[in-house]
Amino acid sequence: MDHYDVIILGAGAAGLMCAARAGQRGLRVAVLERAEKPGKKILISGGGRCNFTNIGAGPANFLSNNPHFAKSALARYTPADFLALVDKHGIAWHEKTLGQLFCNGSAKQIVQMLLDECPDTHVDVICQAEVTAAAKEGGAYGVVASGRSYSAAALVVATGGPSIPKMGATGFAYDLARQFGLKVVEPRPALVPLTLGGDDVLFRELSGVSAPVRVSAEKASFDEAALFTHKGLSGPAVLQASSYWRPGGNVGIDFLPRTEGDWLIEAKRDRPRATLKSVLSDHLPSRLAEALVGRLGIDRELGNVSDKALREAAERLANWRFTPTGTEGFAKAEVTMGGIDTRELSSQTMEAKRAPGLYAIGEAVDVTGWLGGYNFQWAWASGVACGEALVVR
Repeated sequence: MDHYDVIILGAGAAGLMCAARAGQRGLRVAVLERAEKPGKKILISGGGRCNFTNIGAGPANFLSNNPHFAKSALARYTPADFLALVDKHGIAWHEKTLGQLFCNGSAKQIVQMLLDECPDTHVDVICQAEVTAAAKEGGAYGVVASGRSYSAAALVVATGGPSIPKMGATGFAYDLARQFGLKVVEPRPALVPLTLGGDDVLFRELSGVSAPVRVSAEKASFDEAALFTHKGLSGPAVLQASSYWRPGGNVGIDFLPRTEGDWLIEAKRDRPRATLKSVLSDHLPSRLAEALVGRLGIDRELGNVSDKALREAAERLANWRFTPTGTEGFAKAEVTMGGIDTRELSSQTMEAKRAPGLYAIGEAVDVTGWLGGYNFQWAWASGVACGEALVVR
């Protein structure tokens, strides 16, 4: 039996950050990772350059059954705090659109930074350690992983959710939570492409075409690119909206979010001999313009189209409704919605209220961020909150 102060399950973003803070406080930490190396999801993020945070990250950018839960941790560890850590390690970075921060070099630098932050004398990162049993006996948690036994006063669940199963992701965190009596909000894919059927299937002919649009679902809307695929809709704006979409609902696309007023009628007055397709092609890829015109049924010169018809066309282009048949599932989802119910946890420490010494952080918890570095910021913030609160009883 190997004895530690803390056992952390999962050497991802949240687990490594938690280990670093706990180790720096002098606690003996074992990080058990079932993969052959730590930080596998970090390594593939941002096209290999890791979109490690977003400078605008705040509570409004996160979804949860309890939207207030994330406020404490996010306020205590901000994007500026993580950026200071990146700068301390001399990692060059750049800002892309919408406040997204990336490494100039490689995501490997972020993983190495986290490992370097873990004191060698206090933190053991043990890979290829698959947990087969976990239980609490007396005042300690016992874990069996790949034939070895470990014990500690505190157990931190940082194994993420089931999104991207090809990376080894599973619903292990939820099984463990239920084992210790904690409730779980039903997990579902988020930041995920949507599939189309019925009449919408006709848009699949546009596979590979993308355009800057505004996509809305429920009360949320996002101005970014949408991509038509052979299965349906994808692209940043659609992935964002997917977190708000519910089965049976629809999503709206404003194909021309930068147009104002009676712009089509004005185009008719300025260019009466122009066709709707040529006008739309000034703003959109020609294949998309042609497909939209075909569905609107306006193939005449604008001068021969009534103002009423043009106004109706403009209204439809500003709120084109699609009814997805579903999503492409966890296999294509960037993150998981739902997870360990936040009502079971302290927002200050991430400790389970009904299971002293048990903690849950990162994607395992029912807190899901937008696309663009927000989920990493939650991993860092929840990891720090937990790492600084761990108490060896």
